[in-house]
Amino acid sequence: MTVTWQNLADGFSLGAIFALMAVGVGLVFGVLRLVNFAYGQLVMAGAFALALASQWGWPLWAGIVLCFAVVLALSLVMDRLVFRPLRGHSPAVMLVATFAVAFLLENIALLSFGSLGKIATSVTSLNRPWDIFGVQIRRIAVVAVIVAAACLLLLQLLLTRTEIGLHMRASSMDFATARMLGVRANRVIAVAVLISGALAAIVAVLLTVQSPLVTPDFALQNTIVVLAGVVVGGLNRPIPATLGGFSIGFATGLLGGALPTNQSQYLHAFVFAAVIVVLLVRPRGLFDFSRTVERV
Repeated sequence: MTVTWQNLADGFSLGAIFALMAVGVGLVFGVLRLVNFAYGQLVMAGAFALALASQWGWPLWAGIVLCFAVVLALSLVMDRLVFRPLRGHSPAVMLVATFAVAFLLENIALLSFGSLGKIATSVTSLNRPWDIFGVQIRRIAVVAVIVAAACLLLLQLLLTRTEIGLHMRASSMDFATARMLGVRANRVIAVAVLISGALAAIVAVLLTVQSPLVTPDFALQNTIVVLAGVVVGGLNRPIPATLGGFSIGFATGLLGGALPTNQSQYLHAFVFAAVIVVLLVRPRGLFDFSRTVERV
């Protein structure tokens, strides 16, 4: 196995993208106690929006705007029509509902665009290499790390320095008590869903640059890997969950480029075997060293 600078850059890039997905999943879990298995389909919808914008001849910025509009609208519709009516039911019921939404959206995409999907040609320019100190590094690898760091910093400031952030943190710890103290539940949940959707739109852009061919199962496998990473890091706290998502993304990106072709097909088997070992040793998560529980 040979590791190059490009492999390291790809590992950091995929780790940054997976960290954003982990935060998006963790926000909804923190407020609603819901693991949203339809998160990958939000990313898929945004990727198809980019592909359609390319097909229509729209400029890149217009395609990105359309991607955000589609993902945010779909996030709000999902919350209003599915999550809100089932909010008082058991977590198992809501979990099954997210599976149903995921398969529904995937089949709608299959009927609309076919199994071959579409290609987002307008974003391919971001995948060209830069010469950095004599090393050819793809632009998206650098952009993904910078964008992820900026998003995570802004989100941390939102949660710690704003009123809505305080309400989200209070709701994550004890939703019923927070509502008794005047926290508007629907507003907090809507903000969490919108932020999660915005992160999904960013992930859609970054993943589409790396893989311009958009199919109905786009980002599905990545979502499963990210969920495993969130559990490995520590589902109950934001920073461990983010570190878990980054770690499993970095390992996947690094090994995917470094392993020989005849062994790369076993990559996810290696990754999930490592997940099982970590959970056997530290069931609470690899990066969760706290004694108290804080979900947002």
